Amino acid sequence: MRVTIADVAREAGVSKTTVSRVINTKGEVDRGTAARVRAVIARLGYVPSSGAVGLARGRGHTIGMLVPALSWPWMGEVLQGVVDTVEAAGYGLLLFTCNRGPESVEHFVTQVSARAFDGLLVVEPENTLDIIIGLHRKGLPVLLIDDRGSRPEGFPSVVTTHHEGGASAARHLLAGGRGRPLVITGPAHFGCVRERLKGFREVLPTDLVMVGDFTELSGRLAVEKLLTNEVRFDSVFAHNDISAAGALRALRAAGRTVPDDVAVVGFDDIPLARHTEPPLTTVRQPTRQMGETAARLLLGHLAGTSPGLGEPVVLPTEIIVRESAP
Repeated sequence: MRVTIADVAREAGVSKTTVSRVINTKGEVDRGTAARVRAVIARLGYVPSSGAVGLARGRGHTIGMLVPALSWPWMGEVLQGVVDTVEAAGYGLLLFTCNRGPESVEHFVTQVSARAFDGLLVVEPENTLDIIIGLHRKGLPVLLIDDRGSRPEGFPSVVTTHHEGGASAARHLLAGGRGRPLVITGPAHFGCVRERLKGFREVLPTDLVMVGDFTELSGRLAVEKLLTNEVRFDSVFAHNDISAAGALRALRAAGRTVPDDVAVVGFDDIPLARHTEPPLTTVRQPTRQMGETAARLLLGHLAGTSPGLGEPVVLPTEIIVRESAP
């Protein structure tokens, strides 16, 4: 059942008026009492009516967005898609990151109730899915962007075709006569990583798989290890463009020519992909479109002009051919 303002007031030992004043930062409330009320709000997961809060504050029309960090290579494109759509609809955006780990998460949970935004877009930070699901079940409209394969079945999300993306990379390499690929994955606990690998292997089976962490260093070390051990491979499929750039660097340092000796394919199509040496063939994620679509769906739900948030919306990937694997 949805937690009410009466539940918060009873648990904190104050009146509903006092709880309302704390939420809306209006009126005089003793600092200790306010802290106690906020602690109860956070513990119970109370999400006040956004309409009521908007009236109390003289404003409303606010979307929240929670992301792991703005330093993620494709985060800027997702965020731009969200901002363009939200601003065009006359809404504001409150952005929360999880740069400081649990401390950031605790701050976000407190602000959920204090800020009372109308709905929430999430690029899931690690170890926050239970919190996000809890907010959704308590009545806050929530939509995941790029759920990395971790969402519960039927949870609202906008995703891309990781399985088909991996398969398209394999088909492209196979068409180019490559039959001995090295795959450099991301962290194995991500569902998107498993899907990319599965799609690739269904088209082009390989036993050369190195688990990376999406960093340039992991791509470089994977290639260096195989070269040192004199393991033969004629191509690399890296699960993101950053690790693909590391693979290119290691191949160049070892005197291997790309693509003549080894072809390289990445994933994401971040701006870096156009500026590597040689420019990188990659599987493009529609990151800006994902942000636009997620924001549009959430706004439509809030306005009552579109069906309720439900099954995932899936946007296609596409192979972008450049000089690293023509």
